[in-house]
Amino acid sequence: MTLSWRISALAERHRALGSNLEDWNGMGTAWTYSSALADHHEAIRTRAGLMDVSGLKKVHYVGPHAESLLQWATTRDIAKLYPGKSVYASMLDEEGKFVDDCIVYRTGPNAFMVVHGAGIGHEMLVRSSQGRQVAVLFDDDLHDLSLQGPLAVDFLAEHVPGIRQLPYFHHLQTRLFDRPVMISRTGYTGERGYEIFCKAADAPALWDTILEQGAGLGIIPCAFTALDWLRVESSLMFFPYDNSQMYPFADQKAGDTLWEMGLDFTVSPGKQAFRGAEEHLRLRGQERFKITGVLLEGVRPAEAGDTLWQGNQQVGVITCGMYSRLSKRSMAIARMSVACAVPGVALQVRGSLEADAVTHALPFDDPEKTKRTAKG
Repeated sequence: MTLSWRISALAERHRALGSNLEDWNGMGTAWTYSSALADHHEAIRTRAGLMDVSGLKKVHYVGPHAESLLQWATTRDIAKLYPGKSVYASMLDEEGKFVDDCIVYRTGPNAFMVVHGAGIGHEMLVRSSQGRQVAVLFDDDLHDLSLQGPLAVDFLAEHVPGIRQLPYFHHLQTRLFDRPVMISRTGYTGERGYEIFCKAADAPALWDTILEQGAGLGIIPCAFTALDWLRVESSLMFFPYDNSQMYPFADQKAGDTLWEMGLDFTVSPGKQAFRGAEEHLRLRGQERFKITGVLLEGVRPAEAGDTLWQGNQQVGVITCGMYSRLSKRSMAIARMSVACAVPGVALQVRGSLEADAVTHALPFDDPEKTKRTAKG
């Protein structure tokens, strides 16, 4: 916590639930509570759970040059966004290597909010904004409460008119329990979920009221680490924990391509004018590894850094693992040699445990994304 300079308005709520508020992105974050992570995972998969993800960096870019700034900086065609629409995007450096992901929300004709992860995208955008007609506001008053799970829409529908008609990756300005909020149909769980952006002063009352009135539906507070369990099943990357910043190559500096990370889908069709585009296109077919799913035998989860072997040859490393008591499977995301990055390859896990394993297509859960995109 010595590096934390950002304060969540919900810090005391998290401490009361047993959190020590470990640092993430400069904010004390509830990585765990005294309750079991398996209960949090089950709540989000079967009912709904409420998380504080305010440690994400929320930044407003406003002005006549805001669109062109984001058009150059991200892989998506920002011109196609209209007020109320958002998109998940990647950000690359000049060498065509992934440095951050983000969600870009268009909030007005010349106004955007970008929610950055833990990479350097915000810093790159600030530098690029110099000399342009664009104002940049880092907004730490804005808090982000994430209500995720199949019953989230049922709960919100009692209080927010029209929420059932809100499409995936859209947002609306409304009120919740008489507090002004922006509700976005986004999340990081693979479930149908919503992010509730609110003022810091309103966050405690919203948190308390959602949990109190949602108790009958089984809504519970969930810790940040539950996202690791959910993202393994749903194949969601988390910078830098799946990247070469964490698992460096011995003879190369950190940096991975979108082709390697399975994030090439974040480049809008036909878009070729963005930072790193030329190198991104040149590096296609030169993958050094690929992100792959792994199923382990037994009931123990693998740990980050466990290695994967074929006989006497190491062919991969696990970046995140979990065991689901719902599906009774031990699953993991791995950085895998290209030759082994196909389903059905037999492997051995070494490290925190020794177990047989087999490669598996990603995502493990809901491969057609029917849950997060459901209508009505």
